[in-house]
Amino acid sequence: MAGKRYKQLSEKIDMTKSYSVADAAAFVKELKSAKFDETVEIALNLGVDPRHADQMIRGAVVLPHGTGKVVRVAVFAKGAKVDEAKNAGADIVGAEDLVEQIKAGNINFDIVVAAPDCMGLVGQVGRILGPKGMMPNPKTGTVTADIAKAVSNVKGGQVNFRVDKKGNIHAGIGKVSFDTDKIAENIKAFVGAINRAKPSTAKGRYIKNAALSLTMSPAIKFETQELLDIR
Repeated sequence: MAGKRYKQLSEKIDMTKSYSVADAAAFVKELKSAKFDETVEIALNLGVDPRHADQMIRGAVVLPHGTGKVVRVAVFAKGAKVDEAKNAGADIVGAEDLVEQIKAGNINFDIVVAAPDCMGLVGQVGRILGPKGMMPNPKTGTVTADIAKAVSNVKGGQVNFRVDKKGNIHAGIGKVSFDTDKIAENIKAFVGAINRAKPSTAKGRYIKNAALSLTMSPAIKFETQELLDIR
């Protein structure tokens, strides 16, 4: 049935057409077919060579309307930072005890934030967190002295991005239940962050291809020139 449904959705899409942000945000809602609230996913292919360190694009952006996902946050903190993390809404706060939880396989969280003085502890579980994409990093704002702001951001819709070896970036930027204008504004916020992260050494067209889809749908293509103009 899934294959049949996917084919029916594909027949709705004009594969020769490229959509504006506004039109893509509206049309992607017509591709809903699953019984759950599907994630709206964006994919970009960039004109960069990630083999060069100065073209490794990585960062984070807080979407204006959030992701629609409930995010559980674990924080490595000590002293006064413990209360700061808890007051900001962190789900789990700890230090040595959190290291032991992670080593025991108790990873019931989605994102890890760490105070700088706790990075030595985080390093003890780096081999566990790294492959899961959970390792805190200053570039994504998850290693910081401002624990309250970091927790607030990740709870409020922060999306981390990192280019892969082929120059691709994928991210969930909302839910199909969002209003069309909110999907469009989230798209613009995400693409604007990608544009601002453009390396000075990147040559040629920066956003080469871009597409929008739902969790269970085929993708529709963006008109890339509009995306390149977003800041």
